[in-house]
Amino acid sequence: MTRPVSYLVMSKQAPPDPGYEERISHNGHRLTPQRRGVYDVLLAERDHPTATEVFLRAKKRIPGISLATVYNCLETLVDCGLAKQVNVDRDATRYCPNLSEHGHFVCESCGKVHDIPVAKGSMAGHFWQLPKRFSVTQAEVTVRGLCPDCHA
Repeated sequence: MTRPVSYLVMSKQAPPDPGYEERISHNGHRLTPQRRGVYDVLLAERDHPTATEVFLRAKKRIPGISLATVYNCLETLVDCGLAKQVNVDRDATRYCPNLSEHGHFVCESCGKVHDIPVAKGSMAGHFWQLPKRFSVTQAEVTVRGLCPDCHA
């Protein structure tokens, strides 16, 4: 069976994690063309897409890909630590390939989600005064307001 050329071509964009292939294989997975295609979609436009948005973009590169495959690829990328899930209210889960410590800014007008870095010298887990013997293993910070495009 011959596959369409676009199915086999992988993006030349360098991933932010140079050991992404090893991360996937150490977690018992193979770097399939579908996983690489989905990962490339996340890297190409860092706008925190939903699974459906990833599917529509991936379909342009891999015409035979299904929504179920995209969900499975995203789950694998999250499990391997190559992407993070971003949940804003009750909206659809979004995906982010930025693995550095950061928060998210949600525009209340257009709904876009933007990465916001943690201030230099601070750590997200140190913003709160925790009771004794509590320790932060993960912090998710979401800030709301108006982005420059919507701030008139």
